[in-house]
Amino acid sequence: DSIILVIDEIQKISNWSEVVKKEWDDDTLHDCNIKVLLLGSSRVLLEKGLSESLGGRFEEIRMTHWSYPEMKECFGFTLDQYLFFGGYPGAASLINETDRWEQYIQSAIIDATINKDILMNTSISKPALLRQTFELGASYSGEILSLNKMLGSLQDAGNAVTLAGYINLLDESGMLCGLQKYSIDTARRRASIPKFQVYNNALKIAYNPHTFDQAIMDRKEWGRILESGIGSWIVSQAFVHRIEVFYWRELANEVDFILRKKGTVVAIEVKSNAEKSTKGLTEFGYKFKPKSAFIVGDGGISAEEFLSMDIRNLFKK
Repeated sequence: DSIILVIDEIQKISNWSEVVKKEWDDDTLHDCNIKVLLLGSSRVLLEKGLSESLGGRFEEIRMTHWSYPEMKECFGFTLDQYLFFGGYPGAASLINETDRWEQYIQSAIIDATINKDILMNTSISKPALLRQTFELGASYSGEILSLNKMLGSLQDAGNAVTLAGYINLLDESGMLCGLQKYSIDTARRRASIPKFQVYNNALKIAYNPHTFDQAIMDRKEWGRILESGIGSWIVSQAFVHRIEVFYWRELANEVDFILRKKGTVVAIEVKSNAEKSTKGLTEFGYKFKPKSAFIVGDGGISAEEFLSMDIRNLFKK
C-alpha cells in the first residue's frame, strides 16, 4: 500500500534535508512506497535544503500569493481592494484599519522575510542597506529606475554591484524583482536598467502615503497601482509556471510586460485610461514579431478577467 506523509514548515527543523535524504535512501533500500509532501513558507530555505542534499530526489511544485478569485471568494474582496491590499490572507481582516494593516505587512511579512529568510542565512555586509533597497524598490514597483539613481537616494550605498546582489536576494525570497529590458542580445539585457516589481502589491502599498479612498480618487496614482498590481500577478504566476518576464522600452515607446516561454513571446500593455498610448505595442510587434499582444484594462481584457485567468492561456491565443 502507498502512504502519503505531509510535513508543514519543514524548513524550521534543523538539518531537515539531511534527515529526509537518509530516510529516502532507507525507504528505497527496503522498497517502501511512501510519498512525502514537504511544505514551507520560506522559499530561500527550502531551495537551499533541496539543492544541498536532495538533488535528483524531488519534484518542485511552486506556490505563490493568493489570487484575486481566492481573495474574493474567501474575504469578499473587490477588484480595487485586491489591487490595493494585495493577496495576503492574514491581513484581509485589517483592511479597514489602516495602521494595523500597515503594521502587519511591515512586521509579519516584510521584517519576518528579511530577518529569517535572508539575514539569518546569508552573509550581508550592510543589512540596513538591504532594507533600504527593498523599501525604495517596492515604492517604485511598476517603474523603471536605474541603480545609479538608487545609489543617490540611499545612505552608505556602496556600489551598483552590491545593490544588484541585494535585489537578487529579494527576488529569491519572493518579495521584489528587477525586470530586465527585453532584447535578443543577452549582454544588453543584463546591462539594462531594471523595472522594479513586487510579487504582492501589498508590499508596494506599505510604503504608499495614500489611503485606499485617496488612491482611488487620484487617477494618476491609481494608474501606477493598477500597473503594479497586474505586474505582481504576472511575476507570481511566471514563477509558478517558469515563464520569463521582461519589459521593453525604446525612445518614447514602451511595453509594460514581455513574457517568454520556450521561445514564444507575448506582449502585454496595462492601460489604466483612454489617454495612455499603445504605440509601444505596435512598435514592439514590428521589431520582434511576438505570437500575440494584449491590452489589459481600458479597451482590452478587463483587469478582473486578466487576474482570474490562467496566464499560460496567453500563449495559446
